[in-house]
Amino acid sequence: MIKRKTVVFLLLVTVLSPIVLYTDTLGRSFKTSFSAPDEFDEDVTALTLGGVDGKLNLLPQESSTRLKEPIGIVYSDNDLQDVDESAADLQLGGSVEHKTRMLSTTVEGDGSQRENPIREVTDGKDDSLQRGSEFTSDNASQILETKPEQQSAQTSGKSDHKEPAKIRTKKPVEQMVIIDARVQQLKDQLIRAKVFLSLSATRNNAHFIRELRVRMKEVQRTLGDATKDSELPKNAYEKLKGMEQTLAKGKQIQDDCAAVAKKLRAILHSAEEQLRVHKKQTMFLTQLTAKTLPKGLHCLPLRLSTDYYSLDSARQQFPNQDKLEDTSLFHYALFSDNILAAAVVVNSTVFNAKDPSKHVFHIVSDRLNYAAMRMWFLANPPGKATIQVQNIEEFTWLNSSYSPVLKQLGSPSMIDYYFKAHRSNSDSNMKFRNPKYLSILNHLRFYLPEIFPKLNKVLFLDDDIVVQKDLTNLWSVDLKGNVNGAVETCGESFHRFDRYLNFSHPLISKNFDPHACGWAYGMNIFDLDQWRKQHITEVYHTWQKLNHDRQLWKLGTLPPGLITFWKRTFPIDRSWHVLGLGYNPNVNRREIDRAAVIHYNGNLKPWLEIGMPKFRDYWAKYADFDNEYLRDCNINP
Repeated sequence: MIKRKTVVFLLLVTVLSPIVLYTDTLGRSFKTSFSAPDEFDEDVTALTLGGVDGKLNLLPQESSTRLKEPIGIVYSDNDLQDVDESAADLQLGGSVEHKTRMLSTTVEGDGSQRENPIREVTDGKDDSLQRGSEFTSDNASQILETKPEQQSAQTSGKSDHKEPAKIRTKKPVEQMVIIDARVQQLKDQLIRAKVFLSLSATRNNAHFIRELRVRMKEVQRTLGDATKDSELPKNAYEKLKGMEQTLAKGKQIQDDCAAVAKKLRAILHSAEEQLRVHKKQTMFLTQLTAKTLPKGLHCLPLRLSTDYYSLDSARQQFPNQDKLEDTSLFHYALFSDNILAAAVVVNSTVFNAKDPSKHVFHIVSDRLNYAAMRMWFLANPPGKATIQVQNIEEFTWLNSSYSPVLKQLGSPSMIDYYFKAHRSNSDSNMKFRNPKYLSILNHLRFYLPEIFPKLNKVLFLDDDIVVQKDLTNLWSVDLKGNVNGAVETCGESFHRFDRYLNFSHPLISKNFDPHACGWAYGMNIFDLDQWRKQHITEVYHTWQKLNHDRQLWKLGTLPPGLITFWKRTFPIDRSWHVLGLGYNPNVNRREIDRAAVIHYNGNLKPWLEIGMPKFRDYWAKYADFDNEYLRDCNINP
C-alpha cells in the first residue's frame, strides 16, 4: 500500500511540476514585456484589430482575433497615464476592455501629467457624435479597417521618441469637425432615400416604400429652410436616427452596388444639367434687368419734361454761359440719358471740388431726355459750377455719311442682331446684345474735338461713376505727347487685349499685342490738341469701317478705344479710378475709400434693385432723395 502511494505521488509530481514551471515562466515573460517601456510600441503592434494584422519587420505574424486595437497612435513613455480610462471610452467590445485592463496593470507609477492622445481623439469623436456626425456601422468598419495600414507605417520597428510629436502636429486635422454636419447629413439621407425609391428591388417592397416616404416627409419637415445645425428642431437627431434605420433596411433589400452607383451617376448628371440651365437663366434675367428702365426712372423724365415746357424761354436758360469755352477752367464731358445718374456725377464732383466756380459740365443727352435733363439742373443748380446741356440732334455734322458707326448702328442687320427673336448664329455672351450699344451717345467719346472745338483738355466721365476727391490735378498731368490719360486694368488676365479683340484675324494679330495691358473708360483726361494733331477721329473711322461685319471685335466702345488709342495712352495712378463696383463684390474697401473716382461698371448699377447694397451708399449719399421730383416718382434709396 505504501509503495502504491509513493508511485502515485511521484506520478503527480512528474506531471504537475512541468505545468507549474511553464506557467510561471510564461507569466513572468509576459509581465516583463509590458514592464519594459522601450519595447511597449512593438507589443502594441502585435495586437490586431478586426482580424487584420499589423506587420512587424522581424517577428512572424499570428492571425489573432482575440484582441482589437484602439485608434493607431504611437505612444511614448508619457502617453500611458490614462490608458485605462481612454481605452474604456473607445467602446470597441469586450476584447478591448480585457486589453485595457492588462495595460492598466503595467503603467502604474507613471507621473506624467500630459493629456493622453487617445483621450483627445475619443473626446473629439464624442463631440462630433453629439453634433450629429454619427457614422453608420458600415462607415465605421471602413474607417477601422484602414487604421492598421496607417499604423503599420507608424510603428514598424522600434519607434524613437520624436515620432509622437510628429503625429500630434497632425492631430488638429484629424479632429476637425464639419460645420453644420447634421444639416448636411439630413440632406445626404434624402438623396440616398431618393435612390432607393427609384431602384427596382426596393420599389417592389410596398411596406418599405411606405415607411421610406414617411421618413422622407419627416426629414423634409425637420430640415425645412435650415442651413445651420442651430436652426434645426430639438427632435432632429431622432428623425435622423429613424431615417438611418430605414435606409439600413433598404440596403439589406438592395445590395447591388452597381445599380446604386448607376443611379447616383444619373442623379449627378441631372443636377449638373439643372445647374447649367439655372446659370443660363440667371445670366439672361440679369442682362434683362440691366437693360430695363425702372418705373421711377421712367416717371422722372416725364414729370421734368412737362414742367420744362411750361417755362417761358427766359427761364429755360442757364447762367454763366460765357464760361463754356474758357480754357483756363476745368471742363467735363458727360454723355447720358439717365437724369438721376448724371445728377449724382455732377453733385459728387462739385461737392468735392476745392473751387466749384471753376468747373464746367458739358452734358449731352438724346432727344427724349433733353428737356428733362435741362429742367433737372435748372431746378437743382450745382452751386457755383457751370452747366451746359445739349441735344445730340443739334450736332448736324454727326450723320451717317461722316460717321461709319452711325451708318452701321442704323443698318437692318444690326437691328436684327439685337432684336430678332431667333438667331441662327447668336453670340453666347448676351452682354454683346445689349441695345445700349445702338445709342450714338455711347460713341460720342470719339468725337470730342468736334463737340468742343475751342477746348484743349477735357475730362470725360461716365454716368455710373462717383467722384470722391477734387480732380483738378488731372489737368496738370503731363501725358508726354499721348492723347488719353487712363488707369490701366491689367491686374487680371481678362483685362488684356486678347479678351476684347479677335486675334485670329490677321489685321488684329499683325498690329496689336494680345498681352498688352488694357485700360478703363469712365474717367479719362483727353488732350484735344494732340487728338487733332494725330488725327485720332480718322483712325477710329478707319477701324470702324474694317469691322463692318463685327469680325475684329464684337460691340461696345472699349475694343475700338483700345485700337484707336493704341500707343497713345498714358497710364495714370490707379488711385484716380477704382473699377468693379457694378460686378465685383470683392473690391477692397480701402481702395474704394482712397480712390478719387469709383466706377459702377457692370450690370449691378446702384440705381437698380440688383445693385450691391454694400456699395450703394457711396452713390446714394449724393442723390437728393428728398427732392420733390424723386418723391413724386417714388424713387427711394
